[in-house]
Parts: sequence; structure tokens; C-alpha cells
Amino acid sequence: MDRLLKNAANLLLFCVWLVVPGFSHAADDPKQEKIIGMYVHQHWPYHHPYAARTWTVEDWEGYVDGLQRLGFNTIKIWPVLETMPNPLTESDVADLEKIRQVIDLIHTKGMRVMIALCPNVVANSAVAQQMDFEDRVFFYCDLRVNPGDREAVDRMIRWREELFRPLAKVDAVTIIDSDPGGYPGSNNREFVNLFVEHRKMFDRLRPGIELLYWMHAGWPGYCRYYETGKFAFSKDSEFLDALTMLKEANPEPWGLAGNMNYARMAGLTDRAIEYRYGAIEGEPMFPLTNFGGRQAYEAAQGTAGRGVMGNAQTHCLQLPNTFAFARGAQGLPLTEHDYVEFADDLLPGHGSEIVEGWKSLWKGAPTRKLQLAETLQHLSNQDLETGPLAGLLFGDPQRFLMDLALQLRLQAACEDFCDAAETGAPIEKPFRRFSAEFSGWQKRHGYGGRAVWKWQRLDAALDRLGSPEIDAARRIAPYAQSPFAKIKEEYALAETATARLVEAMNDWPLESTDNPLNRSGK
Repeated sequence: MDRLLKNAANLLLFCVWLVVPGFSHAADDPKQEKIIGMYVHQHWPYHHPYAARTWTVEDWEGYVDGLQRLGFNTIKIWPVLETMPNPLTESDVADLEKIRQVIDLIHTKGMRVMIALCPNVVANSAVAQQMDFEDRVFFYCDLRVNPGDREAVDRMIRWREELFRPLAKVDAVTIIDSDPGGYPGSNNREFVNLFVEHRKMFDRLRPGIELLYWMHAGWPGYCRYYETGKFAFSKDSEFLDALTMLKEANPEPWGLAGNMNYARMAGLTDRAIEYRYGAIEGEPMFPLTNFGGRQAYEAAQGTAGRGVMGNAQTHCLQLPNTFAFARGAQGLPLTEHDYVEFADDLLPGHGSEIVEGWKSLWKGAPTRKLQLAETLQHLSNQDLETGPLAGLLFGDPQRFLMDLALQLRLQAACEDFCDAAETGAPIEKPFRRFSAEFSGWQKRHGYGGRAVWKWQRLDAALDRLGSPEIDAARRIAPYAQSPFAKIKEEYALAETATARLVEAMNDWPLESTDNPLNRSGK
């Protein structure tokens, strides 16, 4: 009898394994019990392979393989379904098919896959249909659904059910409580109702899809932001109120993601995945490789609950911090030797040169940066053997090396320009050089969004130019008056801020007698 019961139990588990994608991953492999995840953010449309939106299935396969080799076992994707119009364009249909294939290939690696979703954002179809998915600008074509309007919510849910139909093998869906999301005057009760309506929809598609509440700024706080134009996170009591309502609704299977503090306060730690947002790369960010310090490594350590997840915006540039995050999450050491071994697994025999380039990005003299840029450019002209982590190079090791060389030149030019601006030395030539390097790098990756960067001295240097055009590109000034409309306009203008900055720097007439450059040390 015991043997029969055991065989029946094993048969039941096997049937569940067949029906529910990803169910057996953690049980079969103890190393995957703790989630070590990467969030692949697809908001901005820019060039391949910098923007994840442009990746092919083959790109995804290489990147997923590289992540798995580093120790990641979970991938979350934001496919920006919120911008897909009704009816779909051919490019939207093609992208949904691509993501369907990506979900399957992630599962073949024995990894979990999640989808990110905004709670009440839909496409303005008339606008969205004018752009292919690859080029669509999110805040040019988004609308907010009033969560108190039952008919509008029903329409949104019905359309989302169609969009998710090819993606129904996904293991989990995370619904964020803000940015983007929210509605003026809305409350936690309406947010939890949105959560419950999504639960019903996913149960119709495939019972077993886990629904995760992504705790970010908080629903009430972001709704007040739309009302007043003044941003502040929700209060602790408001987060706990939402969690209490969610526990009462009990939309199983469900969990939490994001801020672990509120999960602890509500006694829900065992349901929660900790997000260490911005530890690998912030967003929105001007694309530059991050290296140095212990932030990514330490952020992944000492996490509670079900595990930890990091994020990046330009994944192909953030290999050092991706590696550091994985090492921290697994409790492995992180030394310069480890970085060299990692780089050697990208391009065997060249780990030292690569790490020296990474180290010099954010420290050292401009002359040293330029020397290393020459070395790496020369190396990029050679035939290159790739190592076991070749998938992280997106099929182009030469591109990887040239990206590093171009960034070193840009960093050197930025430091020279800032030095000149701060000391009162002639700055026309250093500004011209910085503008050319900045424009060339921006043209290569194509990111046109808000120009947030790690250069702490650059804004002050640009201020010294006294250019209304450059200042206008960096400091958004919407015309709308009501807070809700003003915020929407600010977001839309931010989508092209860097592109406008490049144009302003290239077009500014330096010959003007009123130009501060002509009065600096001459």
C-alpha cells in the first residue's frame, strides 16, 4: 500500500510538472530555491543590442545562457504590452510571438520567467498604430484607465486577456503600484480590485500563474502625485492597508515583490522577493558601463524571503555589475582576479585588458583612458575567440570592445571639459571634443531619453556655457497647468531629452561675442 501511495504521489507530481511550466525547477535543483533574478526593462526604443526591445530570439538565447552560467535562475521581462494598440500592428504580433518563444527557451533552461505589467495603463490605439513596436515611444501613446469606471476596467482586462494568450506559460506576473500607474483620487480598494480582476483573468488563461504585487511608490502616494504634482511615497500605514486588503482577497497564487520592509511588517516575508532596484544600473540612465565599488555585490547579499532581483536598462553594457550581483547573491567572493576570470570567459586571453578598461572608466587620468582606448580599439580589429560566456556579447565581440573604447574616450573628454570649466581655462576646444564624443556615442546606441548620468561635475560645467538651448534640453518645462496633464507632458518630453541635448550642443554658435567660451581665459 505504501508503495502504491508513493507511486500515485510521484505520478501526480509528474502531471503537475507537465501542466505547469517552471513548477519543478526549484524542487529539482536546490540551487534554484533562492530566486536570483534579472529584470529586463524594455521601455525605451533605441538601437540593437543596447535596447532589449530590439533583441532577436537568438540574442535572448545567448543572454539567458550567460545569465544562467553566472547563477541567475529567474528572468522578468517588461514587454510593454501597455503600448500595444487594438487592433495590433504586424510588428506587435511579431513581438508577442518572439516573447512566447523566449518564455519557452527560458523554461528549457530550467529557469523561471515573469512578466511585468502596469495596473491601469493602456495604449491610445490611434497614436500607437502609427508606430512600429520597435520604435514606439511609451509616453507618446499611453492612457490611464480610471479604476473606478467598471466598464473601462472590463475593457482593459478583456484586451489584456487577448495579449496574454500567447504568453500564458509564464510563471508569474508582477503588477507595479506606480510609475507608471495610478489615477487622481483613486484609493487602495480600487487598486486591490484591479489585482483581483487580473487574478480572474489569469485563471481563465491558465490557473497557476502567480500574481505578484510589486511594491514601489505605493498606489495612494502616486495617485496624490497626479492630483497635486508633488511626489511623495505612500505612508507606511497605506502600504500595510493595501497588504491587509490583499490578504483578505487572497488571490492565490500570489506574492510580493519590491520593498521587503513592508512584507516583514505584514508578516508576509515568505511570499516576498526583494528588489534591489538600481544596484546594477539605474533607470532612466544615459548608457554607460558601471564598474567599481561594492554596490551591486553587497545589494544582492543578506536578502530575506524568496530571493533577490536586480535590474538593468542597457544590459549589454552592464556586464561587470551583472557579474558582481550574481556573486553577491550566491555568497561568492569578488576580487579583481574574479573579474579577470569573468572577462576571460568572455574573450579568452584578454581578461586583463578588459578589466583595466573597466577600472579606468571612472577613475584615473584622461591620458590613461585614451591609451587604453587605443589598445582596445586595436584589439577589436582582430579575429577574436569567444569563451563560455559569449552569449553576453550578443554575437559581436568587436562591438563589445569598441563600446568600451568609445566610453573611455568620452570619459576623458568629459573630465577635460569639466576641468577647464572649473579652472577658468579656455574651454572651447574641450567642449568641442566632449560634444563630438558625446554625440558619437549617443549616435551609436541611439538612446534619446532623459539624460540622467553619473557625471557629478558635468551639469555644473554645462551651466557655465550659459546656453538657453542646452539648458532647455536638460531642464524640462511643460506648458500644461493641471498636475495630471503636466506630469504626462513631462514624461513625454523626457523621452527625447538626450536627443535634444545632442542637437543643442552641436548647433550652439560658439563664435558669438556673447558666448562665455570666448571669454574664458582668452
